[in-house]
Order: sequence, then structure tokens, then C-alpha cells
Amino acid sequence: MAFTLPVPRAPLDDSSTRWYEYELGWATAEGPPVQLLTGLRFDVLELPADAGFALLRRCGRTGPVALAGSRMRFLVAAGSAEELPGLLGWLEWGGIALDLTALGPGGSIPAPVPHVRAASSAPPQGAAVWLRPPEPGREVEPSLPAFAAVGRRAGPGGGGGTPDLVRLVDAAANACHRARLVRTNAAGPHAHAQPLAFS
Repeated sequence: MAFTLPVPRAPLDDSSTRWYEYELGWATAEGPPVQLLTGLRFDVLELPADAGFALLRRCGRTGPVALAGSRMRFLVAAGSAEELPGLLGWLEWGGIALDLTALGPGGSIPAPVPHVRAASSAPPQGAAVWLRPPEPGREVEPSLPAFAAVGRRAGPGGGGGTPDLVRLVDAAANACHRARLVRTNAAGPHAHAQPLAFS
């Protein structure tokens, strides 16, 4: 008697892939976990989670934001990643260790659990999650921080609906710097001091 094996079930990531590809039109790469490709529809500004939460408290308008472990990821307009070093220099943050990076063409991030699925069940331990999810059926590009058009401000009161990338990067750099100082001070005033010698 021949035994037949059941057809394997589709991996859990399959529903995530469908949601990202068909609901949002975003390019993905197979996982696990499913990866979102950067540099096509969006780039990603990445910073430590403590700095990211401070930034979220200060900035009302951002694009979609995800949390993955100790890193927070802000989706920004495609092309922003290559502008980040020059922008930080122009904002006079150049040469300061900020732990602020950007992913553009050729990069990827683990896809956060779609908020539709996350609402029905808890995401797996350590999985990336949306803090400010993208809206299905809506183009993501208009919601992403980008350079303001010359002569007009982006965001509220400026006539444009796009958050301003320059303001976001400046606020992110400030939050990263403050978070680093807080972490250093939390380690104690003598954390880096030379031990005392007694004779």
C-alpha cells in the first residue's frame, strides 16, 4: 500500500507576501521572513528604537513606521538614502556618531506583520510590527517624507501633503544624539573612568 503525503501547507509568510504585493503593490523577496525591497517605492531611515520613540512623540507627520527589535524604520521617499550623508553634513550633523542609517536600492527589510493579520492574532516573538501602518489601496508615495519643492513647504500649512524629509532627518539626528547621551549617562558617571589605585 502506497502512502501519500499531504501537500505541505503554504508558509505563514504567504499571506504577508500577498498583502504586500497585491494590496500595496510593493516588491518582496521570499523569506522567511518575507523581505520588503527598498529603493523602488520607498527607502528606509533606520535608527535605534529609543530615539525612534522620541522622534514619534515630536513629529506628528511621518510616513509608515515599523519596529523590529531594537531598531525603528521610517519609510521615506525613494532616493532619500543616497541623500542622507550630504543632508546630515548640510544640517551640521556630519562627523557625529548618530547610529542613523538609510537603506535604498539593493536593500531590504523584514516585512512587518500586516496590521490586518496582527489585529486577529499576536505577531510572532521578535517579528517586525507596524507602529504606523501603510494604508491598503492607497499610493504610499504621497505619504512619504520627501524634499519640499522649491518655493513651497511640505506638510501642514505649506500646501503640500508630503512630510518634509529635511525636518524629519534633522529631528531624527537630534533624537539619536540625545538617546546616545542618555544611554551614556545611564551607564553612570564613572562608567568610562579609570579605576582608582590604592596603595
